[in-house]
Amino acid sequence: MLENKKVEKIWATADCLIEEEQVERAIAKVAKAIEENMSTKNPVIVCVMTGGLIFTAKLLMQLRFPLEVDYVHVSRYEGGVVGGTLKWMAEPSIDLRDRHVIIVDDILDEGETLREITRICQKQNAREVCSAVLVNKLHDRKVQGCESADYTALEIEDRYLFGYGMDYKGYLRNAPGIFAVKGL
Repeated sequence: MLENKKVEKIWATADCLIEEEQVERAIAKVAKAIEENMSTKNPVIVCVMTGGLIFTAKLLMQLRFPLEVDYVHVSRYEGGVVGGTLKWMAEPSIDLRDRHVIIVDDILDEGETLREITRICQKQNAREVCSAVLVNKLHDRKVQGCESADYTALEIEDRYLFGYGMDYKGYLRNAPGIFAVKGL
């Protein structure tokens, strides 16, 4: 657990890369694209906890068609700033057989988490598995097959980000914009 003063300093000194209004407009564009492609397919929206929670909620409020919602809980960071081994806490609970699935996450960094969640959905015989991310981090370290998402709200430089679900050591997911930590 971090001290409040350290977390407050991280936020106070961070660079705001994208203001809240711009993030909201980008989410609206993704919602429109998903609606155009999925409104007749009875999809399952799978939120990747915990980072994908805010983006998923914002998307759901704009999707005006029948759908189901589920979640997975898998992490590579566990409160740190460097990804490690994937740790599963919850797999999808809805039967995905013959369903159109949209995996919704906060960020596409290296793609290892997205690749594994996609594999689990395919193993359950989903008809189609696609992905929606709030942020695609721009760099060349992505795993093969996960270089991009099907729906991307924003593309941002390769920095350590927080806000709109993304965290700094478990904190600052609630920041109203996309921020970059100084020095990371």
